[in-house]
Amino acid sequence: QVQLVEAGGGLVQAGGSLRLSCVGSGRAFTTSAMGWFRQFPGKERELVAAISWTSWMLYADSVKGRFTISRDSAKNAVYLQMSDLKSVDTAVYYCAARTGGTAYSSPSQYDYWGQGTHVTVSS
Repeated sequence: QVQLVEAGGGLVQAGGSLRLSCVGSGRAFTTSAMGWFRQFPGKERELVAAISWTSWMLYADSVKGRFTISRDSAKNAVYLQMSDLKSVDTAVYYCAARTGGTAYSSPSQYDYWGQGTHVTVSS
């Protein structure tokens, strides 16, 4: 059974930092694109950042310069370093992976999902 397990969410003050991690099991994601998405209440899931199997990175405009995605293929893991957090970043964050190696912005392109982790930024 393929699983993605996120960790690292929580409550942080505006301007602070958090690091999310996601570890996969059940298959290797070495040649898979992986990504982070977030969902606001009543809204569709949206891209935060994605990384291809060759480590080409894709970011939402709203997080460029503040968030950094990285991966450790040996650990089957992907990370999201979030800095200068704002109240508008408050959401549920999901890790995702796809069988293909190209990173896409659309959630529909991803085959596997984590359970989500809450990030709350207080102002």
